[in-house]
Amino acid sequence: MDFTPPPISIDTAIAKIETWPSLIHSVGTIRAARGVNLSTESDGEIISLNVTPGQFVEAGTIIVELNNREEQARKEKLQASLQLKQLLFDRDSRLIKQKSIPKSRYDESLANLRQVKAELSEIDAILDTKAVVAPFSGTVGVIRVDIGDYVETDTEVTSLQNLDQLELDFSLPAKHAPKLRKGQNITLTTDAFAKQVFSATLRDIDSRIDPSTRNILLRGKLISGQGLLPGMFVRLSIDLGSPRKLVTVPEIAVGYSIQGDTIYVIRDEGDHSFAEPVIVEVGEHADGFTSIITGISPGMRVTTAGQNKLFRGAVVKYSAGKD
Repeated sequence: MDFTPPPISIDTAIAKIETWPSLIHSVGTIRAARGVNLSTESDGEIISLNVTPGQFVEAGTIIVELNNREEQARKEKLQASLQLKQLLFDRDSRLIKQKSIPKSRYDESLANLRQVKAELSEIDAILDTKAVVAPFSGTVGVIRVDIGDYVETDTEVTSLQNLDQLELDFSLPAKHAPKLRKGQNITLTTDAFAKQVFSATLRDIDSRIDPSTRNILLRGKLISGQGLLPGMFVRLSIDLGSPRKLVTVPEIAVGYSIQGDTIYVIRDEGDHSFAEPVIVEVGEHADGFTSIITGISPGMRVTTAGQNKLFRGAVVKYSAGKD
């Protein structure tokens, strides 16, 4: 009676040479090319709130106005004074030409006129601080104040983001700096859009390495970024533009452990096939495949299912019909 165990059924694949792009992986943050937090420039009571969260506003739109009645009254007083000083100066200008008044009187009229104009410029500058104005066109964020609030200088009112022009900030270890070139393609993904891939190009490369992290700061310009918001976390890959030929196997062929990563290789001898574990060095992953740096050669047959039943020298059977 034959007590030899039957061959173990497994699935296999052939290790192949494939051309893969040379990629560097990192993580980054989306930012608006033009984005600011808007704050008050002076103290005062909010008397007007002219926008709503999510509203698109044009540059120059008044977001918030503070109580400016005292400054407006002073401005009206100065405008009235300006009219009088202008009349006196015009009169003295005519009289000085006729030599009917001393030059000192003309100089005094000119000085008085310039003083009032300077005071008007000063009050206009103060009035400018009584309003928060959109410095560029963009989308308003959450409003953090309300009508009737008394705010102090530098109180944050809201944010303004131009969502039409998005950028990507990230960093890489200094060792990659020699490989980086402006214009290199970047692909990125984010959990908010799990099935969507966005694209960007490398636009800015910092001129120094951060001595605290030994990283170089990089900035990309998004080509497709509809729906992304400033502050979003993204995963990204930079294509260095130098494809490489690599030995690849299906990811499921690799068994990972702290003792070393292993692949079961099939050895055919006559009518029998045997499984032998091989320690490998794993490289990059892409689309369900893994690149193997050492341990596997092209053309080797590797196990892709049933590894949990295998041991060194196990007799196996497989179908080669799909190779």
